Amino acid sequence: MTLSQRLFLRILPTIIVTIAIIGFFAYRSATREIDNIYDAQLINDANVLWSLLRRPLTTSEPRPEIRVPDLDFTMGNQLAINDEADDYADAHSYRAWRGNVLALESSNAFPSNSKQFKAGFSDVVFDGESWRVYSLTIPETDVTVEVAENIQLRETLVGNILTNLSLPLLILIPVIALITWLAIGDGLSAIRHLVLQIRSRNPEDLARIPNAALPGDLVPLVGSLNVLLLKLERSLAAERQFSDLAAHQLRTPQAGTKLLLQLLQRSDSEEERRALIADLTASNERAMHLIEQLLRLSRIGHQTIRLERITLNDLVAGELAGFGPTLSNRGFRVDLAENGQALVMTDRALLSIMIDNILDNAIKYSPDPGEIAIGITQSARGWVLSISDHGPGIAPELRAAAFQKFNRLDAADSEGAGLGLAIVADIAYRLGIEIRLETPEWGHGLRVDLEISAA
Repeated sequence: MTLSQRLFLRILPTIIVTIAIIGFFAYRSATREIDNIYDAQLINDANVLWSLLRRPLTTSEPRPEIRVPDLDFTMGNQLAINDEADDYADAHSYRAWRGNVLALESSNAFPSNSKQFKAGFSDVVFDGESWRVYSLTIPETDVTVEVAENIQLRETLVGNILTNLSLPLLILIPVIALITWLAIGDGLSAIRHLVLQIRSRNPEDLARIPNAALPGDLVPLVGSLNVLLLKLERSLAAERQFSDLAAHQLRTPQAGTKLLLQLLQRSDSEEERRALIADLTASNERAMHLIEQLLRLSRIGHQTIRLERITLNDLVAGELAGFGPTLSNRGFRVDLAENGQALVMTDRALLSIMIDNILDNAIKYSPDPGEIAIGITQSARGWVLSISDHGPGIAPELRAAAFQKFNRLDAADSEGAGLGLAIVADIAYRLGIEIRLETPEWGHGLRVDLEISAA
């Protein structure tokens, strides 16, 4: 079902229900107003009748009951000229009492044996029909004037009013539905144009969608799409750059391995072959390290962040344990200033990769036997993890470039892939960790500070 159909099926029932509610309140209002008007007319008729019959009703001379004949018979059916007027006349009757004696009645009045009604308004049923009766008691006399009206007259009038009101509304419903459908179609034309514009693009077209001519309601949507396109463009550019750089970096160890294999094939002595095999092993190790760093770097941007409370001291100790054999073989001494109160809120897996890369660089570039100092101190934001080594360090003017991918500050470095600190920087960006490169207190080497939010 299209959006236009959904909107139409929600708007049209609303219009129909609104018309029905309007009709209901119109019925209630018309009934109330007609009752008030017709009751006032009954009061007026009773007073007029009393004014006309004051003398005969108040004379002391006894008079027989007067029965007023129907004008239809006495005047030649003059009311038949207008059937509605005839029905109106037949719907009214009256009686006049002197004491308990009926003195005057119309031809269509209640029978003589029908008792006198109480003063004011009364609703009675006679011969299956409902009547509204107004009884006027004349003060300082024994005269009572009764005027009655058939309630069907009022109901017929209300029905005619509702019919005259409802029929045009019912006829207008298809017109309203058509206008509503056209209005919805015109209102959604901007969306259809936007969809067509997006569909017509080729997969490589990530240009911004213009929103100058769009309705105000669609501007936030187009703005969000443009932000998404911008992120997608940056992501694709980063992927292409990563692929190009990775291909370039992998080509070097692959070419070296191929050359060593060719030399091994042409080698003559056993000693030469052993040297070449050792070089092949080292070259393979460098290639494996590069591949591992590349895979790790590619996973960082897609790995879901799972925040949890972590004891920083335990996490660092666990990472150090993984480097235990290397530290022992090279005679390293590690100074870990423990702080059991350092609780941080972060992703354990990503933070472990950061610490692993920093420790790997510290061990790799420190001379044997080396020393690594690790400290955990509190800051205004949370906790600062500091890892210091005795390596060559990084000059202050080169520290910003140290976080770039495949950037090796030492051209003679044949072991590094130029990805360690780049991985650290990417993870720091995702976890909101502030990273700083400083010089240790002993004046040489490198100190890496990670400021992490407290739990």
